Amino acid sequence: AGSPVLSPDSSSHDAALSAPAASPADSENLSPDELELLAKLEEQNRLLEADSKSMRSMSGSRRNSGSSLVSSSSASSNLSHLEEDTWILWGRIVNEWDEWRRKKDKLLKELLRKGIPHHFRAIVWQLLCNATDMPVKNQYSELLKMSSPCEKLIRRDIARTYPEHDFFKGQDSLGQEVLFNVMKAYSLVDREVGYCQGSAFIVGLLLMQMPEEEAFCVFVRLMQEYRLRELFKPSMAELGLCIYQFEHLLQEQLPELNVHFRSQSFHTSMYASSWFLTLFLTFLPLPIATRIFDIFMYEGLEIIFRIGIAILQYNQTDLIQLDMEGMSQHFQKVIPHQFDSCPDKLILRAYQVRYNPKRMKKLEKEYTTIKNKEMEEQIEIKRLRTENRLLKQRIETLEKGQVTRAQEAEENYVIKRELAVVRQQCYTASEGLEKAQDTIRELQQHKVTRNNSLPDEINVAQLQDELKLVKLREQETLRSFREMQEILCWTLYWSTKLILCHWKESPKKNALNELQDKLMSLRLREAQGQAELKEVKLKILQLESQNQINCKLVIRHEQESAGLQERLQNALSHNKTLQSQLNEMKRKMAESDCKSKEEVMAVRLREADSMASMAELRQKIAELEIQKEEGLIQGQLNHSDSRQYITQLREQIAELKNEVRLSQTNTHVHTLKKVQPTLFSVKRRDPMIPSYQWWKEY
Repeated sequence: AGSPVLSPDSSSHDAALSAPAASPADSENLSPDELELLAKLEEQNRLLEADSKSMRSMSGSRRNSGSSLVSSSSASSNLSHLEEDTWILWGRIVNEWDEWRRKKDKLLKELLRKGIPHHFRAIVWQLLCNATDMPVKNQYSELLKMSSPCEKLIRRDIARTYPEHDFFKGQDSLGQEVLFNVMKAYSLVDREVGYCQGSAFIVGLLLMQMPEEEAFCVFVRLMQEYRLRELFKPSMAELGLCIYQFEHLLQEQLPELNVHFRSQSFHTSMYASSWFLTLFLTFLPLPIATRIFDIFMYEGLEIIFRIGIAILQYNQTDLIQLDMEGMSQHFQKVIPHQFDSCPDKLILRAYQVRYNPKRMKKLEKEYTTIKNKEMEEQIEIKRLRTENRLLKQRIETLEKGQVTRAQEAEENYVIKRELAVVRQQCYTASEGLEKAQDTIRELQQHKVTRNNSLPDEINVAQLQDELKLVKLREQETLRSFREMQEILCWTLYWSTKLILCHWKESPKKNALNELQDKLMSLRLREAQGQAELKEVKLKILQLESQNQINCKLVIRHEQESAGLQERLQNALSHNKTLQSQLNEMKRKMAESDCKSKEEVMAVRLREADSMASMAELRQKIAELEIQKEEGLIQGQLNHSDSRQYITQLREQIAELKNEVRLSQTNTHVHTLKKVQPTLFSVKRRDPMIPSYQWWKEY
């Protein structure tokens, strides 16, 4: 079997150092030469067990993942003969493979547990998984010519696969190139799985032992027959089952450690997921992991469970004393190198672990039942979520309708407020008109006196002129009165003087004096008469001025009356205008009420039709989504049928959504066509006609 030039690991020596003791049933089927070879192997084992130094030196020489083929020059000649005999035995096994699988299966199992020699690994692994003649091998070259959607992911992770190994070290090395080819080819063969990061370590181990075409065939067989495909599916359902079974084994065989893990929230998936996904290739050194892979090729995942429990048993005492962070460090740094010197110690411990296949089958059924219940619950939850989403959509639709109604109500409220304002204005104008009419009546009744009213500027000027004239007349009257007083004073003075003279003079002169006295009395009477005349003239003047004042007051009252008449006419005309505006507002209000009622009724009819159609279509969509979920579950058994069924469901959902949009559009257009003629006819109606009459006609 051709392979890259890689060094053997310690498994060839381990096989030579610890050859199995044949059972009595197997020894009867062996030839004399084989019995002799087995006896030599047992004798050599006893010698090497006594010499612990030679064991450590041989084990230590294999600590570096088998990167170079080193000849053990310090080994004894007996060991060389034993290696030759081991090669002869495995050569015979390969040549007589079918017979060994039929008749010597138990002995073959023991030999596999001791390890396969390095140069026989490639052919033995192919024989174990029956990958020697696979039709997919002929398709490999054609697959490399195709492009895969996972190429970028594969390129990104190649450098992380065995970064310390010489075969894969360095960018664009041969190991990285062949690893990329195998991973790309498998991603094209199995598009459901595609590429998963952990699978690259398994393919890398295969490429260390055989060419890329044979490694591809072995990897395809491992994925199909060894449950690896279920492990690497996007759902990773098989990994969940393995973790569930491993937790029960841990609970049954290491209860104290299990309780400690739970108390520290150190979940099984935190340390065991990589064990199942990479078969310990990323956890243990490569020589030990290769020994485990030898057994895995024959016994399957059972060895992974055994090795995992054996590791935990060996470290139970240390792990119980650590917290979560300490346990993580212990798993990363301490445990991987505990069995470097003696891998057989780990293998022997693994086969001391209690492993019951029937119990594992029972756990598998329990896990399947739990997952089925969870799947049913998820389907029910999805169905309820779908119904909830439909109900939310319906609520949103109703809320939108309520918002529309609220807007219409708000518009109606605004119109009512405007109408109330107009009515208030009309009422205020009416009150003002009534007050004006009352004022006019009062002015008509009290034309003569306006004690409470103040004169205007023109009347004040006229009154000031009249007051000046009156003052001038009073001054003139006073001046004339003073003149009369002076005349009277002089008259009295002369009369007194004449009387005195009369008493002194002779009787002759008395007659003259009497005449003079009479004359003076006449003059005095004349002066008194003139004074009385002037008083009369003054009274006449006062009466004339009073008459003028009264005339002017009458004229002013007449002017004010004319102004009030004019204001009354203006108020009456304004009242008529307000009355006409009030009638117009009433008419507009009636029209707006009709329009609003008509639009509300049209909107409600339109909403009722659209909501009915939407409810029917959403119910259909919900049923189709439920059928889709059921189809997804059924499609797990038949992947191709489920994809086709899901595609049909999606097409039906898309068609239904298009029907929803078309129905909404048609409903809107149809409603507008119905409402517009009605609105036009309503505009020509009398606004005072009640709305229910024309709506009943509509």
